Amino acid sequence: MKPGKIMPALWFFTPDGKVEHLIHYYQNVFKDHFEAGTIIPLGETPGGYAEMCTIRFFGQAYHIMSTSKEHHPFNDAFAIVVHCSNQEEIDAYWDYFTKEGKESQCGWCQDRFGLRWQIIPENMGALLQTPNGNAVMMKQKKIVVSEYHS
Repeated sequence: MKPGKIMPALWFFTPDGKVEHLIHYYQNVFKDHFEAGTIIPLGETPGGYAEMCTIRFFGQAYHIMSTSKEHHPFNDAFAIVVHCSNQEEIDAYWDYFTKEGKESQCGWCQDRFGLRWQIIPENMGALLQTPNGNAVMMKQKKIVVSEYHS
């Protein structure tokens, strides 16, 4: 898998340092919209056993690395936004990521590996322009589109 000139690099922690845990987890939710390149074992590093790989979600490439020693955890300074076409798609991603992760607010959540996601409808900008749109969003964890039309 040929990477782009510039791509985000994400450093994960898995107890054994293997990226296959990440690949299976993300492949399970993104299905045909996910691809993984060759796993490159790095062996023992200052971060413990480590592996790396290039993956793609919906064609967007990310370089991922996993180490067996926890490093800097992810935080809200970086999130991946998923623009969903309907409530069913919002529900599917939200439920998958929060099952073993955590809910936040305004469509933000984190998955079981701590990576932050913002799961929002494609027309979020238009929804925010409805009467009290921002107030509706501020009360929500998962975005529920029908609440903007009440």
